[in-house]
Amino acid sequence: MSYEIKTGNKQEAPILWTGDFYNEGTGSGDIFDTLKEECGVFGVFGHPEAASMSYYGLHALQHRGEESAGICVADGRDFNYHRGMGLVKEVFDKDKIASLVGDMSIGHVRYSTSGDSRLTNAQPLVFKYRDGDLAIATNGNIVNEPLIRKQLEQGGSIFQTTSDTEVLAHLIARSQKDFVEATKDALSQLVGGFAFLLMTNDKLIVASDTHGLRPLVMGRLGEAYVFASESCALEVIGAQLVRDIEPGELLVLDQNGFREERFAEPKRKALCAMEYIYFARPDSDLNGSNLHSARKRMGSRMALEAFVDADIVTGVPDSSISAAIGYAEQTGIPYELGLIKNKYTGRTFIQPSQELREQGVKMKLSAVRRVVEGQRVVMIDDSIVRGTTSRRIVNLLREAGAVEVHVRITSPPFKNPCFYGIDTPDRRELIASYKTIAEMCEEINADSLAFLSPDGLIQSIGGYNSDDYKGGLCLSCFDNDYPTQVDFGGEEKDGCSC
Repeated sequence: MSYEIKTGNKQEAPILWTGDFYNEGTGSGDIFDTLKEECGVFGVFGHPEAASMSYYGLHALQHRGEESAGICVADGRDFNYHRGMGLVKEVFDKDKIASLVGDMSIGHVRYSTSGDSRLTNAQPLVFKYRDGDLAIATNGNIVNEPLIRKQLEQGGSIFQTTSDTEVLAHLIARSQKDFVEATKDALSQLVGGFAFLLMTNDKLIVASDTHGLRPLVMGRLGEAYVFASESCALEVIGAQLVRDIEPGELLVLDQNGFREERFAEPKRKALCAMEYIYFARPDSDLNGSNLHSARKRMGSRMALEAFVDADIVTGVPDSSISAAIGYAEQTGIPYELGLIKNKYTGRTFIQPSQELREQGVKMKLSAVRRVVEGQRVVMIDDSIVRGTTSRRIVNLLREAGAVEVHVRITSPPFKNPCFYGIDTPDRRELIASYKTIAEMCEEINADSLAFLSPDGLIQSIGGYNSDDYKGGLCLSCFDNDYPTQVDFGGEEKDGCSC
């Protein structure tokens, strides 16, 4: 099954920016309306240079969050920690890392989507409670957090942050059980997608939600254990990937060794499909599937479902390059670098003239005129959110002389908001939720537009190699089939405020 429509080669009037600076209001300083990564976590147990290992691990996970970074280290008695706003390399230097002494650590990079972007929300969050110190780092979103927070506040709890991670600390602190059992009870009350790292003065606890919505892997480095949101963070420190953390699993690491336990029985396995499509790095492996290879298969399947005769294939950097290579290999149409991304633009706070705002998009992405001029171009991208990004890129290619631009999206139409940790607009802002494919094609000024079918996506990822429902994937942003309850009578939230 494929989704496709053709329209005429219609030139569109330029889209003007209207803020004080060209990327105003787009989140994290990005002028494109792409989906934003959630957060990334990294943990080390039993390594004398735990802080340094965490620094390198977080650097490898930087694409998952660019607002803040933090590392907390335990030496068996005390906590040492540092957090700051900005990139990992901006938050930490040699002296700060040297001051973080201990053989156990947890780290975090953050991109807030519903929680405030401020230092108090930077993780790991650190607390004092009756049994000593507690630090928590998480990736994901607790859907019923507003309801739990309201109940806790009515019971006398005082919150210091707007991060949903803090509710877990309050639930643990209010329990009369020992730390491990209190953590199990607390986790069992949460609904959503989450990967938690919790650290006390002498313990590290690792936990994944009952559906495995957010990725979390375990590795070994000598005698040390390492945990990360993606396996690419293990590679950078030389650790070996052992396995994925299972849904509902809780691991306890302390002086007595390593224990595999559970806080709940696993439910329908539903790892976020957008990790494969967009978020995770191509050199990461999830559930035994390499991301680069999976994305190549998506491109190949896209070619089978919606072939179009053209002169060149190009991918939107960086997440769509692998898929574009797959499309090119399947069709025999040459793959070319028709689009180049400038990785060093960062945020801008200048207030240029309207004419310069028109050129703002070209600071981040450029079309290679000598490659695309006079050519029929197949443009491969991973998703369409509001449609403004696709329109801008199509127009870049047209301005560079492309005679036709055919857009192929290696995911189904994105119609529904995410409740599990991805920054998605309100449903009314998702173009696929209110426009037909024909209308979307006209909106983005393309000659044709096609989306990968849900079955094609699942097969490309490799999901049909298992008996898991929908290949063990969460496809709710495409099909509105959420694996958990998402309605709590108005006391719920989406996005991610970890």
